[in-house]
This record gives sequence, structure tokens and C-alpha cells, in this order.
Amino acid sequence: MSAPTPQTEMTFLDHLEALRWHVVRSAVVIVGVAVAAFLNKDIIFDGIILAPKNADFLTYRVLCDLSQKYNLDMCLDKVDFDVINLSISGQFTTHMWIALMTGFVIGFPYLAWEIWRFVKPALSEREIKYSRGIVFYTSILFLAGVSFGYFLITPLSINFLGNYKVSEEIANAISMDSYINTVTVLSLSTGLVFELPMVVYVLSKLGMLTPAFMRTYRRHAMVVNLIVAALITPSPDVTSQLLVAVPLFLLYEVSIYVSAAVNRNRERELI
Repeated sequence: MSAPTPQTEMTFLDHLEALRWHVVRSAVVIVGVAVAAFLNKDIIFDGIILAPKNADFLTYRVLCDLSQKYNLDMCLDKVDFDVINLSISGQFTTHMWIALMTGFVIGFPYLAWEIWRFVKPALSEREIKYSRGIVFYTSILFLAGVSFGYFLITPLSINFLGNYKVSEEIANAISMDSYINTVTVLSLSTGLVFELPMVVYVLSKLGMLTPAFMRTYRRHAMVVNLIVAALITPSPDVTSQLLVAVPLFLLYEVSIYVSAAVNRNRERELI
């Protein structure tokens, strides 16, 4: 059966068939990357996952250098805990799970591209014109968010929680599941948070959000931003919270600009 042309109206089953192949291709790429990650466990675990608990982690060294240069108190202590496995199959299942997560993160740009290819035929030429680069920006924002979560939020959280003790009589021995969940959840959730400009873009295109609304509630957003920064950085240090809050606030300002650009384009269309 020949593929439907742009002039041919696709049936519901045609859409399902098209979606199936987009999903299959995305799965092949993600699984392929996951297999490569599974075969390189030393790099994935020792070099990436477990790196934030080591004193020579990049973030700790940079913060210490800044502290010495500008006379600040941002030099973090050595993380004082051991990661232990409590299940006989724990290390194997964790190995597979992290390999899949690696496949998802690295394969995210391709996944976004396949989603765009599925949605694109339903858009008008004008909508396609204004949506150029959406895959690129979506991918960049996600990877930037994951990097921000991994290099800043994760080490700050691990350093504080790993060194926190209610008594010197109690040693910290963190389960592997708890540690892995902390690293992956913080990194991936921050990657999703960084998609805010793209969410604002879509809502603005639908007419559900305006730059005036976002500017009106800028102060409220700032308060929420500080609360979120305090929640995801459990350290009571104000400097650490500001390191997280400032980029999130800049992200909100970029989102206002995005909404304003969409609004200007809509006004030109009405002229």
C-alpha cells in the first residue's frame, strides 16, 4: 500500500500505522544507546552516576576555586557515606534501569524529532514556518536542564544529605536504590522543568497564555521560584539556593519573551 500523500486525508488507522513506526524507530534508537551504555558500565557508573559523591567532582572543585578567589563560603565538605546494595538482584536491575535512562536522555533529540515528524503533517504552512527549530530548542533545553540538575542540584543535595547526621553514633550507609533515585530524579526532573519556554510557546500559540499575564504574576513566580529552589536544594546555605533560583528565574524571563514573540506574530496575522 502506498503511503498517504499530503493531499490524501488519512484515516484513524493510517494515523495509528504512522504513529507505530515513529514509536518503533524511537525505541530502536533508545534501546541501541541503552545497549551501548550497558556495555560501558564503568563509564556510566564510576564516571557519571557515582561521581557526585567523590570529593574531586567537578562542581566541588569549581565551587572551592570560586570560594578562594572571591572569599566566599561555598567549598563543600567531603561526602561521608557509603553506597550499599541490599538486594541480590539489585545491581543487575539497577544496571539495566540506568542503561535505559541513559538511552532516553541521549536519544531524546531523536525522540523529539520523531514526534515532530508525526505532528508536522497536521500543521499548516504558516504553523510549520513558526515552528522551525522546535526540535532543536526542545532538545537543547532538555539536555541543558539535565546538565544543570546533574552538575549543580544533585551534588548540592548529595553533599548536604549525605553529610547530615543527627548523631555521631549513627553512620550513613545509603542504599543503592536511594542514591540512584536521587541522581536520576533530580537530573531528569530539572530537564523537564527547563522545557518551560516550550510549554509557554505552545500555550501562547493556543491563546491560553499571554506575556501580560506572565508579567503581572512575575513577583508570584519569583516567590514560587525561591520555594522550588529551597525544596530541591535541601542545604540551608542561601548561596546554594541562589545558584539554583537565579537560572530558574532567567528561564521564566525567557518564557515571557517567547510568549511576547508568539503574541506579536499573531497580531501580524490579523493585520
